[in-house]
Amino acid sequence: MAECTHLNQVKVTKTDKHVCEDCVKTGDSWVHLRLCLSCGHVGCCDSSKNKHATKHYKKTDHPLIRSAEPGESWVWCYVDQDYPAELTA
Repeated sequence: MAECTHLNQVKVTKTDKHVCEDCVKTGDSWVHLRLCLSCGHVGCCDSSKNKHATKHYKKTDHPLIRSAEPGESWVWCYVDQDYPAELTA
């Protein structure tokens, strides 16, 4: 698999948000949170009913997310379908 070429698009690396913004609007719950590294949107993971992080990618084409869960630092690239990095910030 080719190396991810999207890491230069990282603009946001952390958040103080601890909710899925879209689930809050609809009154739903979530399993885990994901942070968009392009714009800072916080959405729920694909194990959640609404899959808001993936829906955000499909709407915006922002390629990279990271886990917004405490103690997790992995990054996922939707375009390359790979974990290209970890962010400790």
